[in-house]
Amino acid sequence: MVSKDKIRFAAVGDLHCTKDSAGSLREFFSQAGEAADALLLCGDLTDYGLAEEAHVLAEELAHTRIPVIAVLGNHDYESGDPDQVRRILTEAGVRMLDGEACEIHGVGIAGAKGFAGGFGRSALGPWGEASIKAFVNEALQEVMKLETALAKLRTRHRIAMLHYSPIVGTVQGEPPEIFPFLGTSRLEDPLIHYPVDYVVHGHAHRGTPEGRTVNNIPVFNVARPLLHRSYPGQPAFRVLEVPAEDLLPV
Repeated sequence: MVSKDKIRFAAVGDLHCTKDSAGSLREFFSQAGEAADALLLCGDLTDYGLAEEAHVLAEELAHTRIPVIAVLGNHDYESGDPDQVRRILTEAGVRMLDGEACEIHGVGIAGAKGFAGGFGRSALGPWGEASIKAFVNEALQEVMKLETALAKLRTRHRIAMLHYSPIVGTVQGEPPEIFPFLGTSRLEDPLIHYPVDYVVHGHAHRGTPEGRTVNNIPVFNVARPLLHRSYPGQPAFRVLEVPAEDLLPV
C-alpha cells in the first residue's frame, strides 16, 4: 500500500534470468514488494535474450503486487529478438520503456536502454570509418530516446531509468579499459536539460553504487551483483523515496 507521506521505488538491474532461474527470484520480488510501492528493473532482465528466459522471469514476477517498470539491457539483445522479450514481459503486466514515459503513483518515470561510447574527452567521436560513425549514432539515438521520454513528463518528481551509465562515477571499480563500453556521458546531456530526482542504471557489476551528474542529480548503479557485494545481508535493490505530499503536476 502506498504510504501517505512517501512513495518508495525499489530499483535493481542485471537479474540475468536464465531457464534455470525458476523459483529463485520470487522471494526477492516479494521483499521488493514489501519495501516499495513500485519496482524498477534496469536492464539485463534475461541472460541471453531468449523467450524461455523471459517466460521464466514473467512467471517469477506473476505474484508481484506492485507496478513493475523495466528497460532492456544489452543481454536482452543477445539472441537478436529483443522485441520478443519485451512482448512477453508486457503481456505479463510489466511496463516496458524504450524512449517512453509513464506515471506511477504521481511520479514520472522516463526510460531508455542507453548505449556505450565513453565519457568526457574520452568519448568516441563520429570520425573515420562508417562503422565508427554507426556506433556513435547508436548512442545518439538512445540519447534522443531518453530526451524524448523526459520531455513528456509533467510531474513534479521524476526518475530516469537506464541500463548503461550516464556518468563515469558509477563505473569506477571496473577495469578502466572497459569504461567506454559501460556507458557514455552523452546520456548526461538530457538530464541537464530535464532534471530528475534520481537516475538509476545497471550494467557495471563491479562499479560504484553512487555518483552524481554535473548538475548534482544522484545517480545509482543498481546492478544486482554490485548491490549484493556492497551491502551484504540486505536485499539487493536500492529503495528511492519521493515525498508524497507534493506530487502535483508542474
